Amino acid sequence: MGESFCQSALAQTIFNLFQLIQFGGPLVGGVIALGATVALPTIRRSDLKREIKELRNQGIVWGVIVAPLGTTIIQFILNNVVAGGANCTF
Repeated sequence: MGESFCQSALAQTIFNLFQLIQFGGPLVGGVIALGATVALPTIRRSDLKREIKELRNQGIVWGVIVAPLGTTIIQFILNNVVAGGANCTF
């Protein structure tokens, strides 16, 4: 059962989604945080500056903290909950 699951299209789709979260989350979050940090000195209005700071903080929280934590949780689910997932080494 486990070996045939690893060769299925569903297993490949799950693996691709896992890689997208694993590498895409920190990349997008880091780019947003870096862009907000670079743009911050050029902004004059205090209300817009506050929004940019919030954007930077959200990019750091979601990209640097939540995405890697989500990767660990998804990896646990795939290896321990999905039938045959441990054979595929997600």
